[in-house]
Amino acid sequence: MSAKKTERLLNLVICLLHTRRYLAVHEIREAVPGYEQDTEESFRRMFERDKEELRELGIPLETGTNSAAHDDEPGYRIARRDYELPDIHLEPDEAAALGLAARLWQSAPLARATGTALLKLRAAGMDAPVAPAALEPRVGATEPAFESALRAVQDGRAVAFDYRAGAGKATQRRAVEPWGVVSWRGRWYLVGHDTERGAERVFRLSRIQGTVTATGEPGTVVRPDGVDLRAMVGRMATDEPRETARVTLRPGAGWELRRQATASAPDPDREGWTVVDLGFSDPERLADRVTGLGADAVVLTPPAAREAVVRRLRALAS
Repeated sequence: MSAKKTERLLNLVICLLHTRRYLAVHEIREAVPGYEQDTEESFRRMFERDKEELRELGIPLETGTNSAAHDDEPGYRIARRDYELPDIHLEPDEAAALGLAARLWQSAPLARATGTALLKLRAAGMDAPVAPAALEPRVGATEPAFESALRAVQDGRAVAFDYRAGAGKATQRRAVEPWGVVSWRGRWYLVGHDTERGAERVFRLSRIQGTVTATGEPGTVVRPDGVDLRAMVGRMATDEPRETARVTLRPGAGWELRRQATASAPDPDREGWTVVDLGFSDPERLADRVTGLGADAVVLTPPAAREAVVRRLRALAS
């Protein structure tokens, strides 16, 4: 289905949901964007196709008249009682998972589509979902390599990329058969088989330099049975903090960072903000934890950690 048709059907559903009376065909043509046809006949054909499309999607299109005598032109509407889902009751773990998914909606690869959908819902007077700030950790896919790495996993294609294993280490070219993209303790990792080294490896996405290039044919990479990707990341991606960063947080933001802090105090330069001390072993890894908070968090020291966050934000902005 084309984007133009999808938008027209969405506009039609919103229009028919938010009317209390039956709308005649000519009223629908005037009210719904996308029905600007040259002739009445072409509009009628398009509208008939759209009605069938909505019914095939399971949307209850109701037909009737506004007159008790039924002597006026038949119209259409969508009854909320038939369209809306019943009340949904979530368990605490289900609510947490939904909150984390909403965080991912705000990531760079998905933000445009999500923002457009939520904007239309709000414009139509609906309550658009917003992830509550208390549902931390913030799982933001801010790494530039996230989208291309995830696409390679979905397509089952081998990839190559430049990778810097740690601070002060040289960048090396890596060839990988990707098995999955995993979030672990607020950071994203590509898990797979390093073909040159002949071994399982995990690669933190924030350390990938430049683009992830697909080198193989689609469908040629299959994850082996019985492989636990999260267990691999937990086993291979651990390190101990060697430095301390000072980060100031806006009121009500950064709950996960507050829990991880070794110390906290009011920020003397920003009213209501809190300065926290965070242990870290690598500036880029710290940037993974801070960047997703956007303007709600500012790294004060050390300079290397502050510069890592600035680089990440500039990459996202561009």
